[in-house]
Amino acid sequence: MTNSLKFTLPSMFSNSVEKFADKTSVVFTGEKNYTYKQMGDDVDLLAGMLTKLGVQQNEKVAILSTNMPNWGVAFFAISKLGAIVVPILPDFHEKEVKTIIEHSEAKLLFVSEELYKNINEEASGLVEEIILINNFSIIPKGTSVKQIKNLESSLPSEKIELPQVEIDEEDLASIIYTSGTTGNSKGVMLSHKNLAWTTQQARSLYQVKTVDRFLSVLPLSHTLENTVGFLLAIKNGASVHYLRKPPVASVLLPALELVKPTIMLTVPLIIEKVFKAKILPKFQKSPVMRFLYSLAPFRKLLHKVAAGKLYKTFGGELNFFGIGGAKLDPTVERFLYEGNFPYAIGYGLTETAPLLAGAVGKNRKIGSTGIAMEGVTLRVANADPVTGEGEIQAQGFNVMKGYYKAAETTKEVFTDDGWFRTGDRGMFDKNNLLHIKGRIKTMIVGASGENIYPEEIESVINKMKFVMESLVLEKKGKLVAMIHLNMEEIEENFKHLKSEAKQYIHEKSEETLKEIQKKVNEEVNKFSRIQQVILQPLPFERTPTKKIKRFLYA
Repeated sequence: MTNSLKFTLPSMFSNSVEKFADKTSVVFTGEKNYTYKQMGDDVDLLAGMLTKLGVQQNEKVAILSTNMPNWGVAFFAISKLGAIVVPILPDFHEKEVKTIIEHSEAKLLFVSEELYKNINEEASGLVEEIILINNFSIIPKGTSVKQIKNLESSLPSEKIELPQVEIDEEDLASIIYTSGTTGNSKGVMLSHKNLAWTTQQARSLYQVKTVDRFLSVLPLSHTLENTVGFLLAIKNGASVHYLRKPPVASVLLPALELVKPTIMLTVPLIIEKVFKAKILPKFQKSPVMRFLYSLAPFRKLLHKVAAGKLYKTFGGELNFFGIGGAKLDPTVERFLYEGNFPYAIGYGLTETAPLLAGAVGKNRKIGSTGIAMEGVTLRVANADPVTGEGEIQAQGFNVMKGYYKAAETTKEVFTDDGWFRTGDRGMFDKNNLLHIKGRIKTMIVGASGENIYPEEIESVINKMKFVMESLVLEKKGKLVAMIHLNMEEIEENFKHLKSEAKQYIHEKSEETLKEIQKKVNEEVNKFSRIQQVILQPLPFERTPTKKIKRFLYA
């Protein structure tokens, strides 16, 4: 997009189709090539079909689908008509799906074969038509899950003349429903300018090239993947490769070898699991190795060797491994940093489409989210005179129009002078790099008025041996840590035991928790010390964007 082009999605897309006509656009990994010209033709055909179905400007069309090339075709076909896309996260429960369709007043719904089962009768009755996104066939009402496999495409064979619509930069392009950790899902209204401007400004953090290959593992209805993993790639003529199955190791490893991606996006949970399950245990396997790992020069050497192997596992051609959506465990970041792995940290919210800041290349510093994206202004409001910490607030063309049908809630997240309140507490260091301390809503006020950030304590707990994940809460005036241990690792440690093993392992778990509490309390400040530890036997429940549902455990 040049300055002569409007900041609208149809303008951006048509420009890419023209410039990159013969280049690969969006494809299934290892399958038939699909060029930008072919994608452009299919967008026109689908837009014609939607026109025949009566879709008009400003009407809403929902997409509930796994990742696939047709997701992007549907997205741009809806946008071309000036209609509004409502992406729904695949992991939403059928009740949440129904609520979103009802709240957004979606006229039509695109659904993938795998997720058709999540459309109950009530939800089905709310829309005029349901379209199978796999081949764009219209699903007759009452069609069973088994029957949809036999439906034939409803796409017209020739292009249909589309209505002339004037799409303004400030027009609504998308309503994305967040999966808040507080339990309340809100519809974030993003304009064409919010999205198209963000894809242009992202180049100030990293420049995507036409030769880049994205391998997609996050859902396209997640704002990070939608803007940075899809729209940014389309704008720059790169290719995006999708998996037909969930990204478990048996699916992902062959795909990495085949695609050899240059760009990937992920959430912290994925890389943290890899580090804790596959890499860290090798550094802890013997007293000698543990001792060497505790010495900085040896640790850095070990990190370089392990990160080099990890890099080869990812295909050996990665230039950008973006991590966003939540705070990355500092221990894991230290491994990536010292191992010279090409990781980057992104910071933003659904409400900011989503990028606000990024730590890429020379702007990386362990624990920091880097510098503001060009065109975005960040400030720390009501900063503590001693720590410099306060609420991070933002201005920029990427800030949402508001929450759909929620004027009061919208008003609450904007200051009187028009800044967006992120709800995150943070500070700038002497190099003007941004550091996030935690969510203001989760912050605990200590007995003497100190600010205690559960996320910071959790990051200390999570680096302890045997810990998978943790949650720190205030219960009856006490700081309580709920800890989910890696029982497989504990059992492996004591596999030489026989009949009495289970009881012994249970006792060792209790001892492990007490040992963790002792070590954590030696590392944190006095008012952040844990007063009680509780074993969390099962993994914590998470939102579709992989954040722990804190409200369930409060």
